[in-house]
Amino acid sequence: MSLLITAILLGIVEGLTEFLPVSSTGHLILATKIFGYNGDQWNVFNIVIQLGAILAVVVQFWRTFVAVLMGLLRGEKLAIRFVLNVVVAFIPAAVLGVLLKKHIDAMLGNAMVVAWALLIGGVAILVVERFSKQGDYVGVGQLPVHKALGVGFMQCLAMIPGVSRSGATIMGALCMGIERRTAAEFSFFLAVPTMCGATALQLWDNRHVLAAGTGPVGFKLIAVGFVVSFVVALAVIKAFISYISAKGFAPFAYYRILAGFIAIMVLMRT
Repeated sequence: MSLLITAILLGIVEGLTEFLPVSSTGHLILATKIFGYNGDQWNVFNIVIQLGAILAVVVQFWRTFVAVLMGLLRGEKLAIRFVLNVVVAFIPAAVLGVLLKKHIDAMLGNAMVVAWALLIGGVAILVVERFSKQGDYVGVGQLPVHKALGVGFMQCLAMIPGVSRSGATIMGALCMGIERRTAAEFSFFLAVPTMCGATALQLWDNRHVLAAGTGPVGFKLIAVGFVVSFVVALAVIKAFISYISAKGFAPFAYYRILAGFIAIMVLMRT
């Protein structure tokens, strides 16, 4: 497989899975096995293309971001609460991400951890779908701060590859009585500081490779993956919110269970 095709495929995988409750990191790790490429060589590539998915959130919700900014300048309580909730929810992952970085990095190379996390996470989604009630909290700026903090702690579960950051935050929000669409949108907004922070940390660790330009995957391939990730993620965000508002999360749960089961079977034979 050519390097260009690999870059395009990985960009598609990142864009498709970053905001769905199926784990983008887990899929990229499994892609290492399926495509047969050296995961270490593509590490910086996988980090940078996440920024394309982040940009998709900013573009999709630009009106919200502008409204919040203008509200902050006018001292509006709703805008202040919106920012406060995102910051509060971001703090647990920021702290634990730094403290547990070595342990997290160690798990990133374990495809079997991903496979089991996909399967167990799928079952968890079905349970939440079955027993969670229609939420009463509507709008990110309307959430009590302690609810936002609870979502932030749920996000920490995604440090286990295969769990899914969006899945953990959305399911956690539903369990806390947050309305379905608001839960999804809060997950997207929370992704911006979380993914920017995680990406910045990884880029710092790989700064010498980037500065020297000596990595096996060059800037042209990174640019291709970035653009593909952005375009695909933008389409996914638009479709996802409409879909889950009407249909729910069960199809993603069944996909996770099937993918996890198949991955376990394949990995046990290798």
